[in-house]
Amino acid sequence: GEFYLSPREFSIDVIRRLREQGFTAFWAGGCVRDLLLGRPATDFDVATNATPAEVRQVFGSRKTLAVGESFGVMIVLGPKSAGQVEVATFRLDGTYADGRRPDHVEFCDAEHDAQRRDFTINGMFYDPLSETVHDFVGGQADLQRRVVRAIGNPIERMTEDKLRMLRAIRFAAVLDFELDSETANAVQHMARQLVVVSSERIAQELQKCLRHANRSIALEMLRSLDLLPMILPEVVETVVHFSEERWNQLLHSLKHVSELSFEAAMSMVLRFVPAPADWRKHDAPGHGTVQDICRRLRLSNDQLAHICWLVQNRNAFDSASTLPLAQLKRQLVSPYVDDLLTIERAWTICQGDATNEFDWVENYRSVTPTSQINPPELLTGRDLIQLGHQPGPHFSEWLTTIRDAQLNEQIKHRDEALKLLEQLATNL
Repeated sequence: GEFYLSPREFSIDVIRRLREQGFTAFWAGGCVRDLLLGRPATDFDVATNATPAEVRQVFGSRKTLAVGESFGVMIVLGPKSAGQVEVATFRLDGTYADGRRPDHVEFCDAEHDAQRRDFTINGMFYDPLSETVHDFVGGQADLQRRVVRAIGNPIERMTEDKLRMLRAIRFAAVLDFELDSETANAVQHMARQLVVVSSERIAQELQKCLRHANRSIALEMLRSLDLLPMILPEVVETVVHFSEERWNQLLHSLKHVSELSFEAAMSMVLRFVPAPADWRKHDAPGHGTVQDICRRLRLSNDQLAHICWLVQNRNAFDSASTLPLAQLKRQLVSPYVDDLLTIERAWTICQGDATNEFDWVENYRSVTPTSQINPPELLTGRDLIQLGHQPGPHFSEWLTTIRDAQLNEQIKHRDEALKLLEQLATNL
């Protein structure tokens, strides 16, 4: 059988085998940055002067996948535990027509390859065999200065791939680095050009920003560099233009909780955007609802449901202790209720209000058995039909009334439900 090999060890093995065949090979990009920062690295990407054909020769065609052979990227497959390693040939990028993929590439050496990368902190190479850094772009100095700086001319770098504007902000926020002023100026200057980037790629960056504890730093940078109106114009309208105080309160409450799901953070950002309950999938997407924003960002249906529920139920616990039990229990059985309690509590604290209603809810949850919060239904639609009732719109009204009575603990048993049904049916 195959012995266990970590992705890290396997990528070192790949470098060693390329080296044995006389090629140059290093770790490149993000993993080098993370190693030098003492952070856990994930993708151990390899850069080499071996061409894709030569990589295939070294590792054999059964162990290699040509994922981007035209621009010099191969994947080398390792044993199960090790996954796979991306091996890219040092290259110069040709012109970017769509602001994304180079039209043609020329292979080159490490030093020239570094020049086409996005930021100095992502542009270094590391040789794990001799444990040496190869830095042609001043990345080490910028790591020490804690600066995110474009390699070379920032306008050129951002023009090659407009998404780099968002990446600059994400790295600065997540690493808690400064954004170099020339790089920041380039982002602000080019902000309008984010329109050419696909919604999916924008949403991916937004998710990475909002999942991180420094999400408020990212948001403030998006606003100050004019990218927020490009991504979330509704937030500019409902928060930024509403008042400086509301914007600061949003940043403050996003900072308050370090661990937040993307959906929870997003619902805080969209807190003041309308989220009509009767919004229909088939409506022509209008402008300005939470649903429209989720669709525009191509979020999944699950994410849309999650975010919308949180926005629709903001303030739901403001007077929880006086709510009808049925209303409270319906909220407590939602899969999203933990997110709601977390963000509503944070919002309340940051508003300087008391949290006793949340404490009451937490206490109610801890002392009330699930069977009491979400008991099995006493009657179903099928029961009504068996009892000889004609189906119609009144069915759901009856069932809701019966369910409310049960959740409000006015009735407990099936015979009580049947009695209530009789009253409802005679009133029809």
